[in-house]
Amino acid sequence: MKKLFLAASFADVAQHFPQFIGTALQGKTVTFIPTASKVEDITFYVDDDKQAFEKLGIIVDELNISKHTTEQIQQKLQQNDYIFISGGNTFYLLQELKKSGADQLIIAQIEQGKPYIGTSAGSIILAPNIEYIAEMDDQNKAPDLTDFSALNVIDFFPLPHYGDEPFADIAKNILHTYQHLQNVVPISNDQHIEIIA
Repeated sequence: MKKLFLAASFADVAQHFPQFIGTALQGKTVTFIPTASKVEDITFYVDDDKQAFEKLGIIVDELNISKHTTEQIQQKLQQNDYIFISGGNTFYLLQELKKSGADQLIIAQIEQGKPYIGTSAGSIILAPNIEYIAEMDDQNKAPDLTDFSALNVIDFFPLPHYGDEPFADIAKNILHTYQHLQNVVPISNDQHIEIIA
């Protein structure tokens, strides 16, 4: 059973997470992957999300997949209760997930029922393909990425920050461009998508 909690900003919707999980959160652990933010100048949202987990009583175990072996990544993903991928540059995130083999490890964990939490890039990455987000994220930050096919865990395309600055106009343009071609689902910073399937 897949359990997915997808947001544009986890810190803004964290109050809904306990009900989604349905069990006590105190002392639970999350593999917290901030990799997407490592090529960005503005990263305050990573700390905001980290603090949101800590306020829920969840222990944050940070994992930058660019700096660990496949075995180390697998161990962390297996030992912790939840998987979280933060916002940042989706193209760089996908590049590093593929390089490290973490993409397949995360898919396997999701398929085994481990709850996955994504925020912004971390939500987009579950789509079949990330090409649609090019107007929001700089592809040049992922020079080694030659294929935009993503984790393909969901059959739609999350569009975060819809109606929220500084991405309001960009998100509107993306929706207009792609809405007739594929299933684009806009979410504002105050919204999230829950999937239990």
